[in-house]
Amino acid sequence: MAELRYNPLLKDWTMVASNRQGRPQMPKDDCPFCPGSGKVPEDYDVYQYDNDFPALSQHPPQPDDVATGLYQTAEAYGKCEVILYSPDHHASLAQLSVSHLRKLVDLWAERFAALAQDPAHQYILIFENRGPEVGVTMPHPHGQIYAYPYVPQKIRVELEACRDHHTATGSCLICDINREETSFQQRMLLETDSFVSYIPFFTDYPYGAFISSKSHTSNLLQFTSEERDDLAKMLKRVTAGMDALFDREFPYMMVLHQSPVNQDVANATAPTGHFPDAREFYHFHIEFYPPLRSKDRVKYLASSESGAWAPCNPLAVEDTAPQLRAAILKRGEEFDHDGC
Repeated sequence: MAELRYNPLLKDWTMVASNRQGRPQMPKDDCPFCPGSGKVPEDYDVYQYDNDFPALSQHPPQPDDVATGLYQTAEAYGKCEVILYSPDHHASLAQLSVSHLRKLVDLWAERFAALAQDPAHQYILIFENRGPEVGVTMPHPHGQIYAYPYVPQKIRVELEACRDHHTATGSCLICDINREETSFQQRMLLETDSFVSYIPFFTDYPYGAFISSKSHTSNLLQFTSEERDDLAKMLKRVTAGMDALFDREFPYMMVLHQSPVNQDVANATAPTGHFPDAREFYHFHIEFYPPLRSKDRVKYLASSESGAWAPCNPLAVEDTAPQLRAAILKRGEEFDHDGC
């Protein structure tokens, strides 16, 4: 079974994908993403690989005959891709060179542009899940891309908030958040020529870092070559600092928030919002959702957070940001010394 089911309570879609039950669970000796597996090139730096267990596909089956006047179904049309970061099975963003990470940024941009060519795609989500704490089943360093035929709800809420702020003030909300955090300083983590990183005032997670572009750009395709270099540097420094914080591999979910695509094309699924002018008010940023609240304690999303979307952060970010900033700066000094 593979289909979309519309939730009328939340005005959003649920992807149903029973084929994902067959995903391999943490293979020890046989990795399909390593050279020699027969599934990837014998030599690559970064590589795009079509997901073997996609929730969305370009040739989806017809939905089951279960729709009613109240309940809607739709074809699970879209694309799910895997982005391999390195042929090294044990590498991570933090361990790769800045020049290597620039190749990853370029591949992200290349795939964003390619997937946006399909007029049925409405939102392209680039993300990474890292660590067993967030359910990772494949340990080889990789991220994913989902091209959805609708704008998912969390992104839609952000877009609506940014549009409302822009209408009311004439200003970009995320530009204003950047200025607020830069001015306050205590929650800042790192600043480069083109990006700022901070743990924002409102985050759900003790170490929920943001990386945000200084220029008002809404997606990767708008970045200059220098900005792409700077983004690669920022990714390495922030994730290396996370690993250094508790001297362990730091689990996280990382999501690139970009403007939707094909908003001049009618959404074929349901009225989930259209944003034809999103580039005017939406701003590229990366959000991290790290579940750790200490070295060996996980922040779980329990009833209030899952059932009411009422997040509770167990730590004040004015306390956690200086800890993570110190770890980032310490690792940065080591990189500068080693020439990484």
